[in-house]
Amino acid sequence: MKSTFRTAWPYLRKYKRGIALGMAALIIKDLAGAAVPLLIKRGIDSLTRGEPISKLLAVCGAMLALAVLKGLFQYRMRVVLMNISRDVEYDMRNDIFRKLVTLSHDFFARNRTGDIMARATNDLGAVRMMLGPAVMYLAETSLTFVLALAIMFSVDWKLTLWALAPAPAVSLVVMVFGKRIHDRFEAIQALFSDISSRVQENLSGVRVIRAYVQEEAEIRKFEELNRTYVRQNLRLATLSGLFLPLLQALIGITFLVVLWVGGLRLLAGEITLGSFVMFNTFMGILVWPMIAFGWVVNLLERGSASMKRIEQYLHEEPSIQAPAQPVVPPAGAAGIEYRDVVMSFDGRRGLNGVSLEIPAGTTVAIVGRTGSGKTLLVSLAPRMMDPTSGQVLLGGVDLREQDPGELRRRIGYVPQETFLFSATIGENIAFGVEDATPERIRQAAEMAGLAGDIEGFPKGYETEVGERGLTLSGGQKQRTAIARALMRDPEILILDDALSAVDTITEEQILSSLRSFMRGRTTILISHRVSTVREADRIFVLDEGSVVESGSHAELLASGGYYADLYQKQLLEEELEQI
Repeated sequence: MKSTFRTAWPYLRKYKRGIALGMAALIIKDLAGAAVPLLIKRGIDSLTRGEPISKLLAVCGAMLALAVLKGLFQYRMRVVLMNISRDVEYDMRNDIFRKLVTLSHDFFARNRTGDIMARATNDLGAVRMMLGPAVMYLAETSLTFVLALAIMFSVDWKLTLWALAPAPAVSLVVMVFGKRIHDRFEAIQALFSDISSRVQENLSGVRVIRAYVQEEAEIRKFEELNRTYVRQNLRLATLSGLFLPLLQALIGITFLVVLWVGGLRLLAGEITLGSFVMFNTFMGILVWPMIAFGWVVNLLERGSASMKRIEQYLHEEPSIQAPAQPVVPPAGAAGIEYRDVVMSFDGRRGLNGVSLEIPAGTTVAIVGRTGSGKTLLVSLAPRMMDPTSGQVLLGGVDLREQDPGELRRRIGYVPQETFLFSATIGENIAFGVEDATPERIRQAAEMAGLAGDIEGFPKGYETEVGERGLTLSGGQKQRTAIARALMRDPEILILDDALSAVDTITEEQILSSLRSFMRGRTTILISHRVSTVREADRIFVLDEGSVVESGSHAELLASGGYYADLYQKQLLEEELEQI
């Protein structure tokens, strides 16, 4: 619990003035509440002694004033402290998102999207309940107990000790149930993450599910997961259901003790009737704190379990970080060099000592079989990951010595898997470009061979593309991604199989438009089609993570290796299609 509040303190510290005001209102409200039983004692004793009715009326007036005062400050306390918990939730959610967008690729490879979403929503809600209602009621119940016991001790310390007799049993119940509630809630949150991940995967892959007629199978899997989640929640509800009645039973025993012992002392003349009524009034006041204490423990344990899950993300550090004093290579087109680059994953090598050079302002192509390491090789250029060993240099400077943010601003990267945002097609093209104008967006679309398609859309560039570009064809999504890269006016352009979803005629039109754009820029093309790469200044052939061939189109055809075989196969396919 200490580590939980240690993590939360930087967020709470921003609102220390508001917390101080809320706590001041809480103190005044509790002092006003604690004074009421004293006035009841004074009024009853005045009646038993036969004092003038004016004194009783004065007591009644004072009680009314205290009730109004208590109500006003209770309202102020709740408004201030509850609002602060909402503000902390807002700040923490922003920090979680800020952290997530700065984390490296390997983090998202280890963690499921559903689990991330569960921690940023459900867990954060539990933390808010802990920092708001739980903390407020903990302070309120604690102060009420202290004030009540102090007054009760001052009136009759023996009767107060009898009233406290069940306290050890209360502590034992809280400790035992608190630990179990914490463990069960932690398990429930983990299950909620599994459910969120399952829903996210099913919605993202809904086309595949329908294509393979797996709707019923996925529904059954979800039902089983949901049933387990319900069972775990019922176990927690059962535990909570036992917790509160046990506390209430102990409270009832305390009432019984006070009535029995206090009644005997009243009959023996050891306390006045007013004191006896005051004691019972205080016991009535302490009923809510005792019940609230059990609820507070529940909230604290839930919040603590959730905070631990959130802390894991807040304490994550990106594996790709800027050096303390980054080196900035000269502006303009820069050459890229790979020096004996090795990439290993779980003991398996994806790249095996690759060494190649891409001179500034040239266009190179990388071809090879599926799984040969092409995408892995080009993903090192924008430093999406670092090599296991070896170096990647841009402009003669190791990428590890450069600021990743500045490096990526120089690169237009179209990855193999196209991703579009749930926005308009114009906003997707302009993504990341603050000074984008409609004219620049249109020019980028024209170079990517997309302008004609957009003109046919009902709303043109204002057409919503749906989640992940659901309303667009595969070729339209790829061309939108190309237009987005061109909008950045990058010094380096990387196209990772970015034309695989378009036909050869459209591909040639796009490449024709891009040639003037690529002139003077360092460009890397990855493709399975020889027609895409044949005009490149140099072509590298990868196989099992190693460069096995390199040269121009003509040189590779003359060498008679993998590239020449690929060319002959595609030539034959084209001839067969024309028949």
